Amino acid sequence: MQRSNLKNSPNPQVLKKRKITLNYLTTQNTYRSPNLPVSRFAQNFPSLIFYAKMLLVVLKASKLSKKGEYTGEKWVQSSLDIVKALESVGVPFEIENVAVHQKLGTPCVFVANHMSILETFVLPCLIQPYRDVTFVVKESLISYPFFKHVIMSRDPIVVGRVNPRQDLKDVLEEGQKRLSVNVSIIVFPQTTRSVYFDTTKFNTLGVKLAKRAGVPVIPIALKTDAWGLGRRLKDFGKINPKIPVRICFGDPLAIKDSGREEHNKIVAFISGKLNDWH
Repeated sequence: MQRSNLKNSPNPQVLKKRKITLNYLTTQNTYRSPNLPVSRFAQNFPSLIFYAKMLLVVLKASKLSKKGEYTGEKWVQSSLDIVKALESVGVPFEIENVAVHQKLGTPCVFVANHMSILETFVLPCLIQPYRDVTFVVKESLISYPFFKHVIMSRDPIVVGRVNPRQDLKDVLEEGQKRLSVNVSIIVFPQTTRSVYFDTTKFNTLGVKLAKRAGVPVIPIALKTDAWGLGRRLKDFGKINPKIPVRICFGDPLAIKDSGREEHNKIVAFISGKLNDWH
C-alpha cells in the first residue's frame, strides 16, 4: 500500500520536508506519512537504526529531566522525534480524528488498548500540544535506565500490577488529583501489552476514574505492532516497516449510571477499528 500525503494540505510539496510535515501532525485532524526516501541501510537494518535514534532521544530527554528542564513542549518534541525516527526506517503512520479532544472544555480520561511501548512514546505529541496529560504506568517501566527520569518528570500514576485493589485505589485517588488541576490521564486497562485485543482482560478502570472525577472518556484504538514485543526485553522487539502504525481517537463519552454502557461502547469502538484495520 502506497503511503499518501497529509489530507487537506495546501501545498503537497511542503510535505517533502519532514520537519514541516511533523508540525502538521499536531495541528490537523488526519495524518498520513508522506512518501519519504528510506536509505538502503535502514531498509536492511530498521531495528538497529531506529533504536540508535531512539536512544539519542531518550538520553537527551533524560539529561533535561534530571536538570528539571524537561517541559511539556520538550516532551512533545521528543515524541515527534520518535515518529520521525520510525518514519526514517519506513514505518508509515495513519492517524485519525486527532482534533476530537481539542473541542473539550474539560480534562478527560483517554482509554486505549495496549499493543507496544510505541504508544507511550507517540501519544504525547498528539495530546500534549493542546492539554496537559500524563499516563498510568506500571512500576517496572520506571526501572529502565534514563527513561525512568523522563517518565517520572511527567508526574505519572504508578501502579504495581500485583494488588489490583490497591492499584484501583491509587488510580482513583491520584487520577482525581491530576484531573482536578486540568491534567488529563491516559489509561491502558489491559493487564499486559498484547497484539490481540482480549475484551475479557480490558477492565473498567478508566471509566471508573472518569465517573469519579466527573470528566468524559475518549477511547483510542491503537495498532502499533510495527514495534514488536521482544523475547528478553518485552518493550524492545523487532521494528517491522511493513506494518503501518494506526491510531484513531473516538468521540467523547459522558459517563452515566454505572458506566457499563460507556465501557461497552469503548470496547466496541476499539474492536471495530482493529477489525477494520486487519
